[in-house]
Amino acid sequence: MTAQTSPADPSVAAAFREAFRCHPAGVAVITADPGEKPVAMTVSSLISVSAEPPTVAFSLSSRSGSTAQVLAAGSVVVHLLRYPDLELARLGATPGADRFGPGTAWERLPTGEPRYTAVATWFRARITGTLPVEGATVVVAELLEGATGLTAEAPELESLIYLDRRWHRLRETRDGVASLMPMDLEYRDIFR
Repeated sequence: MTAQTSPADPSVAAAFREAFRCHPAGVAVITADPGEKPVAMTVSSLISVSAEPPTVAFSLSSRSGSTAQVLAAGSVVVHLLRYPDLELARLGATPGADRFGPGTAWERLPTGEPRYTAVATWFRARITGTLPVEGATVVVAELLEGATGLTAEAPELESLIYLDRRWHRLRETRDGVASLMPMDLEYRDIFR
């Protein structure tokens, strides 16, 4: 059976863009090295798929120059970013930026993948499947090793969130409820 594609109804496409513009997402950076040089890209599409075995999925845009290299690598490092990692999120989302240049703290894992050392929560993962779709590739990856370095008393307040094409973090209100606080008032649409 083959999937049939049909042009999207413009009103559905507009509703989709509006809905997901207002749907908050966590921020991650994916790194890999297919053998030529390391690559990195910021994603806001990371999802948990399974706990046994621990599996995640994320989407890579076909417009990104790093997508082909990530797919060719076979293994990746998934960095789950917190508010202190905001500059790394920006770096991974800026086209043409040197993501492993001087001043960027990183190392190679014993298995060869590049890992940003300042990010406390990370996982090395093996790509187990891909699904090409119009304009993107959905990647499924099984987590093999990693670490969580959450030390804050209220770690949720250090979350880095992408919403309405801007970076945000949570803040606690006087009544103990967390609310969003924008972090970048002059945000460029780098996730195009």
